[in-house]
Order: sequence, then C-alpha cells, then structure tokens
Amino acid sequence: MGIRLNDIVPDFAADTDQGPIKFHDWIGDSWAILFSHPKDFTPVCTTEFGAVAQLADEWAKRNTKVIGLSVDAADDHVKWKSDIESYADTKAGFPIIADEDLKVSKAFDMLPAEAYLPDGRTAADSASVRSVFIISPDKKLQLAMTYPMSVGRNFAEVLRALDALQATYETPIATPANWTSGEDVIVALSLNDEQARDKFGEFDAKLPYLRTIKRPA
Repeated sequence: MGIRLNDIVPDFAADTDQGPIKFHDWIGDSWAILFSHPKDFTPVCTTEFGAVAQLADEWAKRNTKVIGLSVDAADDHVKWKSDIESYADTKAGFPIIADEDLKVSKAFDMLPAEAYLPDGRTAADSASVRSVFIISPDKKLQLAMTYPMSVGRNFAEVLRALDALQATYETPIATPANWTSGEDVIVALSLNDEQARDKFGEFDAKLPYLRTIKRPA
C-alpha cells in the first residue's frame, strides 16, 4: 500500500547532483516538495524543472525546500541542469535525487513493485514516476498528485495548493474552490457556531454549513 495523506513520509538516504542527503534531515523544520520525473533530457520535464527554478523566491518566502527526482545518475543530472538553466534563463539551485535503483520511487509508490529499467529504456518505461508530494515540517504527507506523460504540471497550482495547506495547517479552517492567498476561508465543520465565534469572531453564513471568515492572522 502506498503512503496516504497524514502518513509520515519514508526517510531515505540518496545521492543527488549536490551530494548525498538523508531526506528527513534535509527537510529539517521546513515544508518540502518532492517532484519526480521519468528521465533526464526529456522535453516536458525540462520545462517543468525550469518552472520550479523560476519560482525559487516564492518557495523561499514560504519556508519550503524543493527537490527533484529522476531515475538517472547524479552526473546526468548535473549535465541536464545546464539545459534547464538555459531554457528557464535562471539558476536551478535545488537538488535532484538520483534514484537509479528505484528505491525512492517504490517507497513513495510511484511505480509498480515489479518495475525495472531495461537497457536503452525510454521515458515511457518509467512513466509513472511523475508525481508531486507536499510535505509539512512534521514530515507528514499533506498532498499528492500524479500526472500523465503528456500533460505538463502547473506549478502555479502547486504554489496555490501550498498556500492553502499552510493557511489551514493545524487551524480549523478550509479553503474554497479556486481559492488564492488573501481571499476568505471556510470555518471547519468541526466547530459549531458558538465555537466558531469564540475562535474567529463573527462569520458570514452563506449556508448553515458554509461559513466564511477572513483568513486568521
């Protein structure tokens, strides 16, 4: 069975293009995003890594570390980064895990257990390694999403989801559809009206079960 929301994510030791890491130690007290790719030097993945690099300041503002993963070697990652930086016109300062033995991919249930990498493989051989995991500082999985080979990920949406996760983390609120930072939030159903007023003050009852407030400071 794969990891589920609120599970503590697997800890692992791995090589990266920036040297060895121990995953939980690398996360430290930060939020973290692990985003995986099926192969270096592929077109969609190059655009995605470029998008992540261009958002470096936004990740930093949110106390969030980002780390890529591909099932190629660390030396290949170093070479690939030149292409990524050329395409994105910015430095790609985040590490990329070299998951050559599929240990991390299997631990996060990104591949079937019997997956292997044939000689002369293409990206299609590891196509399911194309996921995003958002992890909170307590090392628990807060969000997971997986995309097909043909659809580039929208990292503006990943950033929006991160904002929503951080807004609601350990706070009895939720965010509505299409929410962006600064908009009203929803009082959690775990609070009755009296408890909601005690905690947040007055709210706007759109429906008896849909109560909105300004995001708490």
